[in-house]
Amino acid sequence: MRLSGKVGIVTGGARGIGAGIAKCLVAEGAAVGIVDIDGPEAEKTAKSLGGRALGIAADCSDEKAIAAATERIAREFGGLDVMVNNAGAGTGVIRPEEIPTGPGLENLPQASWDSQLANNLRTTFAGCKAAIPRLRARGGGTIVNIASIAALVPSPQLAAYGAAKAGVVHLTKSLALELGPSNIRVNAICPGFLFTRAWEGLAMVMKLTRPEYRDLSAREIFLAAVKQAAPLGREQTPEDIGKLVCFLASDDAMNITGQEIKVDGGITLRTGSGV
Repeated sequence: MRLSGKVGIVTGGARGIGAGIAKCLVAEGAAVGIVDIDGPEAEKTAKSLGGRALGIAADCSDEKAIAAATERIAREFGGLDVMVNNAGAGTGVIRPEEIPTGPGLENLPQASWDSQLANNLRTTFAGCKAAIPRLRARGGGTIVNIASIAALVPSPQLAAYGAAKAGVVHLTKSLALELGPSNIRVNAICPGFLFTRAWEGLAMVMKLTRPEYRDLSAREIFLAAVKQAAPLGREQTPEDIGKLVCFLASDDAMNITGQEIKVDGGITLRTGSGV
């Protein structure tokens, strides 16, 4: 097992991509702290993994809350080696004040813009800030930030989300330069299309702004997007992301830092392939 003796944290790890990442880390021998705003679900996921896993409730967009959770996990397991900033996209439920009044940025409420930046960029900032002192104390380590292909290609109707995830990529590269002398590697993973709770919210927006999707379910909208965009013709899975996280956290990736790595079935090979 490549990660025996290492300690990792996965934010937003109660379900979806985060749970898949936590599962893979535990399978590779790491002790894992799962931090999620849904504390009971985080605890449930931790118990389901076996091995050394701990579920903690915290708002990952609150730097004091994630710092306290990081401190508790490091104290419980004896340090920190791997920080995975996965928390993002919110709960999949869009508040009424966040619903676009029509297509285009001019119809995007400020509340929606602010929510996307808080859920998808501030969470990464807060997680990195909490982890850095612990990683330095360990003599080095790894930060993996979960971004999105929306950070890399134009994505009409997803301007706020794409801008937030582009910020994650930029932060990743800046920190890779800043933290390299401390033997801390920082990389970003850009997933393609995975059917998670975020698609429930995204599907609502697409139904409101695209007439052709109005009568479809969230799953049907998702599969239509996969079929249209992915050369390999298949969706990506949480385990796809988790396996790459494990590689990046291992000594096999000791000279990889500052990269944004796409796991998208080839979606970004197509020009103008944004959602």
